[in-house]
Amino acid sequence: INGLRRVLDELTLSRADLELQIESLKEELAYLKKNHEEEMKEYSNQLSGTVNVEMDAAPGIDLTRILSEMREQYEALAEKNRKDAEAWFLTQTDELNREVATHTEQIQSSKSEIVELRRTVQSLEIELQSQLSMKAGLEANLRDTEGRYCAQLAQIQNLITSVEEQLSEIRSDMERQNQEYRMLMDIKSRLEQEIATYRQLLETQDSQYVTAHKSGDG
Repeated sequence: INGLRRVLDELTLSRADLELQIESLKEELAYLKKNHEEEMKEYSNQLSGTVNVEMDAAPGIDLTRILSEMREQYEALAEKNRKDAEAWFLTQTDELNREVATHTEQIQSSKSEIVELRRTVQSLEIELQSQLSMKAGLEANLRDTEGRYCAQLAQIQNLITSVEEQLSEIRSDMERQNQEYRMLMDIKSRLEQEIATYRQLLETQDSQYVTAHKSGDG
């Protein structure tokens, strides 16, 4: 849009320059016409003075015919210059008009492009607002979800902490029970050894008793 605006400004300036050139050419043509009329008047005055002098000096020469021919030649030359100037002016005017028409078409095309671009910009702005609203909604949902997940995570963490404490207690109980079991096994082992010792003693005493009894019978 800024580029088209610059082009539009340049075209406006070019059109203003062309209009100034046309006005300048019109003024120049008017000046040429005025200058031509003044030169014709001056030349006519000069011719009138020459006619009077020549008529006084040589009345036998046909000065009227000579003056008429000179006037015709000058008028023909002046007419030719006028036509050339008008043709040049018309040519320049046509070129300027064509340039103005071209620039006008470019301006109209640029205006149409600007209108279309403005519509596109408005559509994009509407789409942007829609996307921003959607983004805001998604961010709100994300915050809510994060809040719920944080709460759930805190609950899970508390549960894990509780389970770890229970496991620690269970582990302590198992270690204590293992120690008690080992103590009981040690007591059992000592009791079994003592029982075995007592059994051996009893067996030894029984054997001695039987032997003594047999000896008494004999």
